[in-house]
Amino acid sequence: MPEASDVQRGLEDVVALESRICFIDGRQGRLIYQGYDIRDLAARSTFEEVAYLLWYGRLPSAQQLADLKSRLSELRALPDPLARQIDALPADATPMDILRTAVSALALLEPEETKPGASSIGGAQRLTAVLPTILGHFHRRRAGKPALRPRPELSAAAYLVYALLDREPTELEAKVVDVCLILHADHELNASTFAARVTASTLSDLYSAVTSAIGTLKGPLHGGANERVMELLAEIQSVDRVEEVVKGKLARHERIMGFGHRVYKVEDPRATILREWSRRMGEEEGNLHYYELLRKVEEVVHREKGLYPNVDLYSGSVYSLLGIPPDLFTPIFAASRVAGWTAHVLEEYQDLRLIRPTAKYVGAIDLTYVPVGQRS
Repeated sequence: MPEASDVQRGLEDVVALESRICFIDGRQGRLIYQGYDIRDLAARSTFEEVAYLLWYGRLPSAQQLADLKSRLSELRALPDPLARQIDALPADATPMDILRTAVSALALLEPEETKPGASSIGGAQRLTAVLPTILGHFHRRRAGKPALRPRPELSAAAYLVYALLDREPTELEAKVVDVCLILHADHELNASTFAARVTASTLSDLYSAVTSAIGTLKGPLHGGANERVMELLAEIQSVDRVEEVVKGKLARHERIMGFGHRVYKVEDPRATILREWSRRMGEEEGNLHYYELLRKVEEVVHREKGLYPNVDLYSGSVYSLLGIPPDLFTPIFAASRVAGWTAHVLEEYQDLRLIRPTAKYVGAIDLTYVPVGQRS
C-alpha cells in the first residue's frame, strides 16, 4: 500500500509516460511542438502545418501541405443524419454539450475511421476538419440562420470565422485566429489530453478518446477561463477601476482567472504572443479598451501576487473583438486542441500500455458484516 508521502495530489510532477509531441519548459517559459519553438511556429507557420507536424512528427513539404489542406476541406461537410440530429437537439443547449454529443454520434456514421491503430489518422483529420462545421451549424441554427454552404477555398482559420460569424475575416483577423489555433493545438499532458490517452490506452477508438477529452475540457477548472476573464473586464468597465476591483477580489481570496499555471513558473509564452495580437487587433478595430484593461490587470496582479499571465488572459479579448459569443470560446479551444488530442491518441496506439495508476486507500478495513435485520 502506498505511503501518504507517495501520494501526489492531482498527479503533480508525476511522469506518466514518454512523448515526442510536446515539451513545456516551465522555468524558461518555452513551449515546443515536435522540436519547434511555439514562437517560431506562431510567427511563420499555419494551423494546417502545425497539425501535420503534431500527427507526423515533421514539417510537411509544399505538396504534403497542399494535400492536407485539400483533404481537410473535403472533410468539413456534416453527414445528413448528424446535421438532422443537431437540429433536433435543444437550441438552448451549451455548445460544448453539442460538440461532445456530435463527436460521439459521428463515430456511428463513420465506423471505418474509428478503428484503433495507425489508420486512425483518417479520423484525426476528419475530426479536425469537422469540429468548426459542427459549431457553426449549431450556432447558426440557434440564431435562425441557414446551414453552411461549402467554402473549400478558405483556410482552417478563415473557415472557422466564416462558420461562426457568416462572413469572411479580414487578413489580420484570419492571421490572429490562425495564431490562436496554433497556440492551443497542444500542451502536453493537460487534463483533457490525459483523458484522451487514458481512453486510448484501453484500445478504445479515437472518437471515444476525443469524446472523453471534450467532456474533460467542459469542466470549468480546465476550460472556460477566458470567458471568466471577459466577465471580469465587464465588471471592471474602465481602467481607473482596475485597482479597486482586482484588489477587492484578492482581499476576498477570489481567483483572478488568466493568471498562474501548474507548469509555468514564468510568463506563459502563449500569453506573450497573444498580448501583441490583442493590441494589433484593437488597433485594427480602433478599440483598445480590452487591451488597456488587461495590461492594467496584469500590472496589479503581478504587483500584489507575483503571478504571471497565462494564455487565457488575452484569448477572450481577441475572440470578443471578432464578435464571437463567449459560450463559443471553449469550443474554439476544442477545435484547435483536437489536433493535439488526436496526435496523442495516435502516439498512445504506437506504445500501448493500459494507464492504471494506484490510489492510497484511506477507508476502513476488516469491518464485520451485520445482517440487515440486526443493524440499528
